[in-house]
Amino acid sequence: MHKLLSNRVTIFTLVAPGLFLFLFMVCVPIVMSAYYGLTDWKGIGAYKFVGMDNYIKILFNDAVFWRSLLNALLLLVVTLLIQHPVALLFSIFITHAGRFEKLFRTVFFIPAVISIVVTSKMWVSVFHPNYGMLNKVLEGVGLASWKQDWLGDPQLAIWCIIFVVMWQGFGYALLLYYAGLQGIPKDLYEAAELDGAGRVKLYTHVVIPLLSPMVRVAVVIAVTACLKQMETIFLMTNGGPLNTTQFVGNYLYKTAFTSSLYGYGNAISVVFVVVCLIITVVMNRIFKKDVGEF
Repeated sequence: MHKLLSNRVTIFTLVAPGLFLFLFMVCVPIVMSAYYGLTDWKGIGAYKFVGMDNYIKILFNDAVFWRSLLNALLLLVVTLLIQHPVALLFSIFITHAGRFEKLFRTVFFIPAVISIVVTSKMWVSVFHPNYGMLNKVLEGVGLASWKQDWLGDPQLAIWCIIFVVMWQGFGYALLLYYAGLQGIPKDLYEAAELDGAGRVKLYTHVVIPLLSPMVRVAVVIAVTACLKQMETIFLMTNGGPLNTTQFVGNYLYKTAFTSSLYGYGNAISVVFVVVCLIITVVMNRIFKKDVGEF
């Protein structure tokens, strides 16, 4: 077996299918997008080269693109600072829930398995200014002055979108931390308690450091999900009002397929790929330190 795997022809034969798929599915589309990003193509018919005009416009004159990118980064910050700490606390709570552990685990994960179309339309109804449940509840408890056009207000809409996205993804974050907690040997808990560690020190000095590998996975998934966010925005606001809830994926779609600016849309995708690569390099440097095993 060792002789077989050391043969270069065998290695190439095993690697070639995956390498071909990677080149065909990833590299070729990126190269084609970079090519069409240099044109004014409308998606059909003839086109002409415009050089770096599209890229210059994106970087220096396209306020909507930068707003969409900042919205994605805002979602990422809120996700990492609020959703994940809360998910970690709830996962700890579930591990001590006894016979109700399976029930809580199921209930918290339900939003993650429901169709995005269903949940998005549900929240649009909840936030509706006239018949929405949120305004009805506020009116019912004597807070009628708090009633808002939640998705129509440029200052409130983005926070409503962020809340819905975090609600939808909470189950996945919870599941990751719960799985990490299940992987920590019970002997470590007992050893820490014998050494006099209280409940707070047990988690801050033992459990959370051992969760570092899972934290890394959770952060990578969160970054990916926040940057590629599109479906919820498209279904709830389509980037409105006034592009205040615009995200890069939705903006790219509207530019290329609704406005028929296919060349400009490809340029947006290329710039976005570069941004994602930069974020990846930064993340790799942050997580460069190896995490010990238990």
